[in-house]
Amino acid sequence: MVHQRSGAPAWDPGQYALFREHRRRPFDDLLARVGAEDPRMVVDLGCGPGDLTLELARRWPRARVVGIDSSPAMLERARAADPDRRVEWVLQSVEDWDPVAAPPVDVLVTNATLQWVPTHLRLLPTWLAGLAPGGTFAMQVPANFAAPSHRLMREVAARHPRAEELRPGLERADAVALPQTYAALLLERAGAVDVWQTTYQHVLPSGEGARHPVLEWVMGTGLRPVLEVLTDGAERDAFLADYGRELETAYPRRAFGVLFPFSRTFAVAHLP
Repeated sequence: MVHQRSGAPAWDPGQYALFREHRRRPFDDLLARVGAEDPRMVVDLGCGPGDLTLELARRWPRARVVGIDSSPAMLERARAADPDRRVEWVLQSVEDWDPVAAPPVDVLVTNATLQWVPTHLRLLPTWLAGLAPGGTFAMQVPANFAAPSHRLMREVAARHPRAEELRPGLERADAVALPQTYAALLLERAGAVDVWQTTYQHVLPSGEGARHPVLEWVMGTGLRPVLEVLTDGAERDAFLADYGRELETAYPRRAFGVLFPFSRTFAVAHLP
């Protein structure tokens, strides 16, 4: 769920965890399609703060479970949540992970991570080749980069005095492929493939006087490149205020909270 390239903005585990239950549901929906019964080796690429990786360890208690992430802060949180050392936590980038150097992997999971890995379409065949016979690959990525939350982020950045500095970190409209692209790639290498999309209608709490909840959501994920550039407090606050006003119109506050539609793409491939 977390990937941090060298020189990329640092992840804030606390900010990311604000919507833990909303972020957890796609992981549960993904794992519901994984039928492995007694895998020996399970790897979570982009494990983030580790709470979902520990779910893998609970589901398959006899498996060796490895969580890989490139964020030291996230791995520190993961280790603190794992006093029994049930999971092996490894500091490594997704691009550098070599499945050939590891024991054959029975279940490879990557949840909300590949959108941060521009080369992931080239990496997928290598990862599949590293699976054990009968192994399973399961992935989930956001499919909402054209949604108002991201479109407005780019528009506010484009009219900012430091637009040229902000632009590279937000050029991610093609961060993930179309479902049919993943399906074709996986079908060429796997015996059974299931690819689907789901749009979740998240209802976010909206307290009076609080920052817009969609702003809070993206501050833990897609807005990170902007926050890394705008290090001056006043400059950052001005950007957030401008962006927040746009979000108030796109995602109005209602008596029940804020409705935040969020689309995601899933794929599960089983090797013969």
